[in-house]
Amino acid sequence: MSRRLHCRSVLTPEGWLEETALVLDDAGMIRSLAPGPARYGDERLAGAVIPGMPNLHSHGFQRLVAGLGGQRARGDSFWSWRDAMYRVAARVGPEDLQACMAGLYLELLRGGYTSNAEFHYLHHDPAGAAYDDPAELAARVSAAAGAVGVGLTLLPVLYCRSGFGAEGVTEGQRRFHNTPERYAELLSRCRALTGADRLQRTGVAPHSLRAVNGDDLAALLTLRDAGEPVHIHVAEQPAEVAACLQHLGARPTAWLLENAPVDEHWCLVHATHLDEQELADGAGSGAVAGLCPTTEADLGDGVFRATAWLERGGRFGVGSDSNLRVDAAEELRSLEFSQRLRDGARNLLAPEGGGNGRALWEAAAEGGAQALGQPVGRLAPGRRADLLVLDQDHPMLAGLEGDDLLHAFVFAGDRDMIGGAWVAGEQRLDRGRHPTGDAIASAYHRVLRALRT
Repeated sequence: MSRRLHCRSVLTPEGWLEETALVLDDAGMIRSLAPGPARYGDERLAGAVIPGMPNLHSHGFQRLVAGLGGQRARGDSFWSWRDAMYRVAARVGPEDLQACMAGLYLELLRGGYTSNAEFHYLHHDPAGAAYDDPAELAARVSAAAGAVGVGLTLLPVLYCRSGFGAEGVTEGQRRFHNTPERYAELLSRCRALTGADRLQRTGVAPHSLRAVNGDDLAALLTLRDAGEPVHIHVAEQPAEVAACLQHLGARPTAWLLENAPVDEHWCLVHATHLDEQELADGAGSGAVAGLCPTTEADLGDGVFRATAWLERGGRFGVGSDSNLRVDAAEELRSLEFSQRLRDGARNLLAPEGGGNGRALWEAAAEGGAQALGQPVGRLAPGRRADLLVLDQDHPMLAGLEGDDLLHAFVFAGDRDMIGGAWVAGEQRLDRGRHPTGDAIASAYHRVLRALRT
């Protein structure tokens, strides 16, 4: 028999529907929407129901560094933060990583993310030697996502070089380093890992044009299965753009669009520093811009030209990146507010006459689903029942309905407005409580204490 999740109010691609059931199959996929009052046996969802947010860019282990970069030093920048991150990365063992990832994924779920793309580049032991299983650490990521019960797109990262024109990596990058030949074995193992879990899949991730050259990128793309997502950092920092111009004779996004088959399966992570031609060509490629506003602000990266990107038909999603903050609504709020501060106007990312909170949530959820290559992001037939229930008893949501409610959640709210979270039709959170959350949190806190001191 079909399961039915009856919603008092639910956001669908057709708009808000009242008194409607999501009819699910055995795999937690939405088979149909059924209007009408609740039936006997329905599972009743008390608040307003919205799609769960896909998190399109996460470096999970970097949660260990969160909050530790506040001591000002001369020349403090993204690059000095990166050195501090390398020092922490050198201390993480397999058990540490699994506990850290499970704790983080539980936090992300509480922040509105029901699936995650893990841009995973911690591959080897602290000395840079390969584990017997090249996917030892990737397996820990997969196991952590399984323990929490969230969706995962595992993106093993190819990292060959320390910078443009370099032949190898630095000591701090030795845990990340692979050749395309070794990467092939890692990728095969990752596919086997994720293939055993219906909520997981694998993609490929050339780290950046700094870390892979043209030959490395070409070799990686021959390993990719048709339809697998491709994620790459691009144009995050002005220094990266300048170095790319010097070594390749082109800006990084322009070079990538000219020399790689960029299409709707690609996610251009950050893409902060684009000129007019790159904006037009990038948006026209169908690729998703992977925006991480809280991390980009923390690292002083710059402000993505979101208004110009959307005017050209570009798609976007949001990610937690360094996991300094783990709140989907906050990422969207930071994105909109950055545009307001730059342009001196309000509600810049909403369609004319449209609700900004809803427009941002729907666009990011759909763009995130595209980037993850997972059937999520909308509550519609053929999509997975990954959803959030907003607590309409929360003081800031009291008396609000429809678009007003979602606008208040995005711009005046916090994760305590999320009354519940479901993944593939199964409840994972009930007012912040997870069935195994205490044990996950305890192990997570032990790792944080041990590795942050």
